[in-house]
Amino acid sequence: MLSKFLSYFFPINVVKKNSSISKTLEVTWNNGELVLDSKNTNYSYGSLQRILRKGLKYIGFERINKFNSVLILGVAGGSVIKTLVDEIKFKGKITGVEIDPEVISIANRYFKLNEIKNLELIVDDAFEYVLKTKMKYDLIIIDIFQDTTMPNFLFEDFFINRINFLLNTNGFILFNTMVINEKDRIRNIDYKKKFDGNFSLRMYPKVEEHNELFTIKKLN
Repeated sequence: MLSKFLSYFFPINVVKKNSSISKTLEVTWNNGELVLDSKNTNYSYGSLQRILRKGLKYIGFERINKFNSVLILGVAGGSVIKTLVDEIKFKGKITGVEIDPEVISIANRYFKLNEIKNLELIVDDAFEYVLKTKMKYDLIIIDIFQDTTMPNFLFEDFFINRINFLLNTNGFILFNTMVINEKDRIRNIDYKKKFDGNFSLRMYPKVEEHNELFTIKKLN
């Protein structure tokens, strides 16, 4: 494909869409791969896939392969789903929750998420979904951004406690955060303090330039 070849020299735009939630969405050929970007940051594939892949590697591909259920809050183009399915060969149930229907439309059309048999995509607000689901999960991946902004609810006690409740014993949370300024850095330090001895938490700073990852294992 000519666009793919040329993208090694300069980005080739495939589609640009406006969204009431994500504002600007662009699918672009970049260095031989399709990526999904918002106005100011990478939403899927590209650097974001590298970041979340590192997080999954920290948890351990073999361990993840033995899990039965994964919840992904913030699907975007589905790069972490592709890592789970194509690389880890995860065969369990994957539930992806994405607030923006335009993003899901792009993910299905350009990244073929609708062809993944063990994936259920749900258009819903992550907070609302977490509040009402009766399911429990072995791995919960939190990757929620509106461009470069992270919603405040992700760091509030109620949401954290609810996520912890939905996590099976010996399960993991993988939380991708963006640290752009001192306020964000302090926010993440405060977040660490919200987990007691029932959890084993590790923080991985400077994964790519502005991302900080948390892996949190539920011990009891």
